[in-house]
Amino acid sequence: MAGDERIVIVGAGVGGLRAAERLRELNFDGELVIIGDELRRPYHRPAISKHMVAGTTRPADLALKANIELDARWRLGTRATHLETDRRLVHLPGGEEMRYDGLIIATGVMPRHLIGAPRHDPRVRVLRTVEDALAVRAALAASDRPAVVIGGGLIGSEFAATMRQIGRDVTLVGHSLAPLHRFGPRVSKAVTEQHQRHRAGIAMSTLVRHWITTKHAVGLHLTTDQLLVASVVVLAIGSVPAVEWLRGSGLNIDDGILCDASLYAEGADDVVVVGDTARWPNLRFDEVPRRVEHWLNAVESGRAAAENLMAGRSRSEPYMPMPRAWSTQYGVRMQMAGIPSLGDDTVALDDGITGYVRKGQLVGICSWDRPKAMMQWTAELERRLPIPLTLPVPEPEEVMQPFPMNSSIPSISALAAELSN
Repeated sequence: MAGDERIVIVGAGVGGLRAAERLRELNFDGELVIIGDELRRPYHRPAISKHMVAGTTRPADLALKANIELDARWRLGTRATHLETDRRLVHLPGGEEMRYDGLIIATGVMPRHLIGAPRHDPRVRVLRTVEDALAVRAALAASDRPAVVIGGGLIGSEFAATMRQIGRDVTLVGHSLAPLHRFGPRVSKAVTEQHQRHRAGIAMSTLVRHWITTKHAVGLHLTTDQLLVASVVVLAIGSVPAVEWLRGSGLNIDDGILCDASLYAEGADDVVVVGDTARWPNLRFDEVPRRVEHWLNAVESGRAAAENLMAGRSRSEPYMPMPRAWSTQYGVRMQMAGIPSLGDDTVALDDGITGYVRKGQLVGICSWDRPKAMMQWTAELERRLPIPLTLPVPEPEEVMQPFPMNSSIPSISALAAELSN
């Protein structure tokens, strides 16, 4: 791209920041505009459900630093309202139009709303921003009643663990059978036992039947007839892609923005997508477009998308990462690699290591407090799922290297024993 061109990045999170860095590293010397709906520059969002609500970290401590001089024009506190891909225009409030020569979309996700929840009450919160964490802190300070978190996923479990670590009573409420149930019985059992050991309340296989708000507390009447009285309620029931502003743009926004393997938005030759918003085929696994909601994916896809935007669509390279993520609860580290959700079965690979298997192929792993073993298994997963060397991509069965003939799950068990020695 020439020096008189403009690249606009919509989304001022870590994905947008790392994309901007990569553009400058690749000697893009044109105008760079970063648009973000928050008033803050990029910060470390995973700390929201842990350090920020615990009060052990100040907002300023979460700020992310750029590794190179960006020379960017920041438009913070500004929400993009519409996109015209044919005219290359991003619409902003007040009728402002922002022209672009290249566009990077990094708007991420928004917390999912729970139907019936009294969101007008300041004590009923989600956990996405620094301001959300500060509001939760204020509600905790105003009352010594317990906290409640609705949602048995990673954020819900992290928040519950944080509450116990600062000495607050907390109950984790969810509709699934157990916390982190989607990771299989081994992981779920380990997490549940950890919550129980630290005396966190657990109310699973239930929903909120009625909400009761008073001056002094928030009440939740569950479908199990349990009544919880809380100082603050955190909603952690998942997220949805932040793509409402793209309606009518011509882009496919069903469950994120549909992209090709190189993160170019389908239907636009000058738009790439970063992080949680992108739904793209990771050819390391198969040709099915999926979203990956992890911090590291935002970092890596931001850099990859910037590289492909600079190269142009015809010379772009497929983005084929090995997804990796982690969570810390009660000081114990939970680590993941691959795409566990693709598994149709689980297998014990080692003590504290669960493997996720699809048609005899290992597609994901998850560990609980086993960092050394996790390194070994991640390396093995990368060996089993190599980056395809030729394009066009063959069928998924050919992309993924199979286990030896007649081995399937038994060969995984044999390999587990080998790696454990």
